[in-house]
Amino acid sequence: MRAVVTGAGGLIGATIVRRTGWAGLSHRDLDITDERAVASLDAGLIVNCAVIGVDECEENPSLARAINVEGPRNLARVAPRFIHFSSNYAIDPVNVYGRTKLEGEHAVLEANPRALVVRTSWVFGRGKNSFLSTAPSKLARGERITAISDTFASATYVEDLVTALLSMIDSSGLHALVNEGVLSYLDFAREAARIVGASESLIDVVSESRLRPRYTPMISSVPMRSWREALSAYLRDEGIHHRDHRGHRDSL
Repeated sequence: MRAVVTGAGGLIGATIVRRTGWAGLSHRDLDITDERAVASLDAGLIVNCAVIGVDECEENPSLARAINVEGPRNLARVAPRFIHFSSNYAIDPVNVYGRTKLEGEHAVLEANPRALVVRTSWVFGRGKNSFLSTAPSKLARGERITAISDTFASATYVEDLVTALLSMIDSSGLHALVNEGVLSYLDFAREAARIVGASESLIDVVSESRLRPRYTPMISSVPMRSWREALSAYLRDEGIHHRDHRGHRDSL
């Protein structure tokens, strides 16, 4: 069975391709909003990781709907087996991104009752320029960071996410895959500082000022280790080092 990963340029898609050897398609390779192009796909399994950012969704709602609703529906219709990634934002859809991700879940399951829809949250790992992925290395270098204190969710190490996904590849319906525990960005930053031996004084604390859901933790359908253990594993995997009190750097 040929397997294809759409949105393979992103963190989740790229990790799935690296771990499985499945064919990866970026937007340049396939426009998932093009019904004819999607219909020509020859694949027994399609994993859809295509998405656009939260702020871009607010700026361009029609594009958000095309990528988050119409594209996944197109893929679900042609794929014998279909896996679609959704978001914790669908739990409390207070913005365009959340509303279109929720609508996309419904569209996929209506188009293909055998589909698997995976909600995940605050995914971090190698190759993503996001707060969760970069804050630990910045702290390890003694750089200042800013962390939001009043938004809570689940965090997910991408390697754990892919491992869990592969264990339920034949499942269907709506599921959550996240590391265990509830946290804020500030909690994550403080734990990263502890692990790398950085001072918490490097962390500037702020409140969320944008339109974002404030409390969207989930319980994983497949048991996964705590986010603290996952963060420690990520730092080990990336070779991000601990600075001891003498100024030397030791591997975690």
